[in-house]
Amino acid sequence: MTAISQEPSQIEYVGDIQSRLLDHRPIINAEIRYFMREFEEKRAHRESRLLESLSKVVQEANEEVLPSDLEGVKRQLSNVIARLKAANHMAERVQQRELETQQSGQLQENMERLKDEWADFLKEQQRLKEEVGEEHATAVGQISTCYSEKKKDLDKLLSDV
Repeated sequence: MTAISQEPSQIEYVGDIQSRLLDHRPIINAEIRYFMREFEEKRAHRESRLLESLSKVVQEANEEVLPSDLEGVKRQLSNVIARLKAANHMAERVQQRELETQQSGQLQENMERLKDEWADFLKEQQRLKEEVGEEHATAVGQISTCYSEKKKDLDKLLSDV
């Protein structure tokens, strides 16, 4: 009976040891919080200075540079758009000519290819014709031989009778 009563306290003791030795979450969480706090404090000063300088640069650009350059940009942009339209029109014309030339060249290539295929087809037909002719001649020779043997056998039978 004493063994049964000691087991729950031993299990709790083992559980405490296990949690202290193997469960590092509380320590890790504390370290992460410390690191984040230090990082944010050091980083925040740098970031705020950088943001202030950027804000000044943007304000100066908005006040001085943009209004004076905006009109010049509009004039240059209209010139650029006109030139782009002209270049686009010329490119379309060149593309159309190239397409027509390519189609004409493809038509000639197709005709040449078809002529070559037709010549190959005729050669193949001639070869097949010769092959069939040879097979026919062989078959006729075999039938003639067989027929002559049958005729000899028939003549022999008739002469015996």
